[in-house]
Amino acid sequence: QVQLVESGGGLVQAGGSLRLSCAASGNTNSINKVGWYRQASGTQRELVAGITRGGVTDYVDSLKGRFTISRDNAKNTVYLQMNSLKPEDTAVYYCKATASWPPYPNYWGQGTQVTVSS
Repeated sequence: QVQLVESGGGLVQAGGSLRLSCAASGNTNSINKVGWYRQASGTQRELVAGITRGGVTDYVDSLKGRFTISRDNAKNTVYLQMNSLKPEDTAVYYCKATASWPPYPNYWGQGTQVTVSS
């Protein structure tokens, strides 16, 4: 069992930056990959970026260059650095951890609100 807690969201002006944190607890040694997702009001949840335990990353093309995902395995924490924020980045941001062994469960955090004003 894994528990995830996101933090770092808030209100920021367009062009500003935020760093989100996803702290994992429980059976953290089972985690293979962590992804950041976001969901704007009334829209489908979408992938933002992902990172493996070994540090391999991937990004949605539209966000490359502005968002950076990283991890500190010793702290059981994954970060999402968000720069040059735009109003359309406004959403609830969630982290999801995927286990390495069957039944390969996914664990979701509660989400943290990011609001970008113009």
